[in-house]
Amino acid sequence: MSDVRVIIQRDSEREERLVATGTTAGALFEGERAVVAVRLGGQLRDLAHPLSDGDEVEPVGITSPDGLDILRHSTAHVMAQAVQELFPEARLGIGPPIKDGFYYDFDVAQPFHPDDLGRIEKRMQQIQKQGQRFARRVVSDDEARAELATEPYKLELIGLKGAAAESAEGASAEVGAGELTIYDNLDPKTGDLCWKDLCRGPHLPTTRLIPAFKLMRSAAAYWRGSERNPQLQRIYGTAWPTKDELKAHLEFLAEAEKRDHRRLGAELDLFSIPEELGSGLAVFHPRGGVVRRVMEDYSRRRHEESGYEFVNTPHITKAKLFETSGHLPNYAESMFPPMQFEGQDYYLKAMNCPMHNLIFKARGRSYRELPLRLFEFGTVYRYEKSGVVHGLTRARGFTQDDSHIYCTKEQMPAELDGLLTFVLNLLRDYGLSDFYLELSTRDDSDKFIGEPEEWAEATEVLRQAAGKQGLELVMDPGGAAYYGPKISVQAKDAIGRTWQMSTIQVDFQQPKRFGLEYTAADGSRQQPVMIHRALFGSIERFFAVLLEHYAGAFPAWLAPVQAVGIPIGDTHVPYLQEFAAEARARGLRVDVDSSADRMQKKIRNAQKAKVPFMVIAGDDDMANGAVSFRYRDGSQKNGIPRAEALREIADAVERRVQV
Repeated sequence: MSDVRVIIQRDSEREERLVATGTTAGALFEGERAVVAVRLGGQLRDLAHPLSDGDEVEPVGITSPDGLDILRHSTAHVMAQAVQELFPEARLGIGPPIKDGFYYDFDVAQPFHPDDLGRIEKRMQQIQKQGQRFARRVVSDDEARAELATEPYKLELIGLKGAAAESAEGASAEVGAGELTIYDNLDPKTGDLCWKDLCRGPHLPTTRLIPAFKLMRSAAAYWRGSERNPQLQRIYGTAWPTKDELKAHLEFLAEAEKRDHRRLGAELDLFSIPEELGSGLAVFHPRGGVVRRVMEDYSRRRHEESGYEFVNTPHITKAKLFETSGHLPNYAESMFPPMQFEGQDYYLKAMNCPMHNLIFKARGRSYRELPLRLFEFGTVYRYEKSGVVHGLTRARGFTQDDSHIYCTKEQMPAELDGLLTFVLNLLRDYGLSDFYLELSTRDDSDKFIGEPEEWAEATEVLRQAAGKQGLELVMDPGGAAYYGPKISVQAKDAIGRTWQMSTIQVDFQQPKRFGLEYTAADGSRQQPVMIHRALFGSIERFFAVLLEHYAGAFPAWLAPVQAVGIPIGDTHVPYLQEFAAEARARGLRVDVDSSADRMQKKIRNAQKAKVPFMVIAGDDDMANGAVSFRYRDGSQKNGIPRAEALREIADAVERRVQV
């Protein structure tokens, strides 16, 4: 038997090795339990893959992004096997790995019950302990159809084949443009077939190598994401390389659940999403309205200081406007259907930028006016599918803090540099400080409009502006808007989750489409560069992010109630009302709890409402013209002169510090 020469690639180290023909990739890493697959020629392969002469083999560890996907995809197969053993009538949909876990869709007669998930998980544990082998098998289209004749959704994917990845989320885990493969789960002792699924792989060698998993929940999901298709039942799960990592993840999820803005919004009486209005359409209650107004007022003041001019635009427009901007040809699926009026189609506003272009175009412009910075708190409406609507973070109606800057090409680098600095500093003022930047560019897709040279120029200017901030820059090929590249600010919150915040986009296309011009210094007519910039993204989404970041305990300057007076007895109520009146005269938001509740109940109520300052007064305080402070953490400071107490509250508000 002849030998084959292979190269093992570990980061920058290369090791050449001579092995016998037929040697598998796994044999190169015998004893290394953390290696779950390999990469050959850029392609992920199972450890059972036979090696060829000249192969460059890179080990894939279970803790790497690819390794985690393989672990979670293998666990999804085990879950699907368990479901079909317990519910033989269940038909299989799609089961891909996702961030921190996996899911699988099933067509079943009745939705899964929480008790069902417990039974499924118990069966999964039994399958895991059996150590069933994952075995890859290449099949023809006809063979796949014959073997999966009772699986209608799999048959549909076989028919789509190369187009499946674009046709359904997660379908690329099942089929691609090349050969079809089925993965068999085999009994480790007898080799008998236990279960099989259409899948591209790769997978772990055996189910025993799944260290830790848990099923999380079930939900309804439309096949291939379309409301026109059957509604399936989706089971979500999570899997990790160690039990400690699983435990830490579950603790993280528990903390995230406590901070869920939908939960806090109800508990703190900030906002609601009434069924009568519809999914994704929120109303802000008085306390939430206070927080929102303060957010907007501070942003408005900072924009005014930076030379922005405020505009307002309507909520609907003729279709022609969005045809000119390119949104109807490129963005129609995210817009609400048109309304017929006076023989014309009108659309709810999905974007503010076309209307800002009309403001620029309303009269002649001179180079002396540039850069022209227009700003609007503009409400827009997006036709989001029901499956992706999520509280305030993914809504159907929301208000963008939208800015469009018109400048010359020569001004563009300095303007982008200043914009990014302005955006980051303002986000820091709201309490976010851990950032990285993402640069989204075009790829070969035909969704992008404009000349490649213009894109290259805009991308390079954005890259240079990002480089000056000293932050990590992550590339996002193909993630740009259809009209131009963008930089997005990614911010981490208090528990380490990443949120996309501000976006800055360079656009050469809309000025062309709208025929925007200014008179240059030499008298010629020139086209401006347009820069799109949303700082919060939307007021609603930023409100939700801050609510979760602070777990509802806003710093005093953002808190709906900055202090609440708590009398020890009824005779102390007028004294605290005088204190509150003084505070309100200084622009502070101070209430007095004059209810019939006992003092300890009032303190608990204030703690539940996450009020920064509890102002307590009794006989000694009244006699000395003082009050006592109780803080959120339970600590207390007694006998503070009233004027000093007012100064402390005002100082915390002015400096925007947490209390």
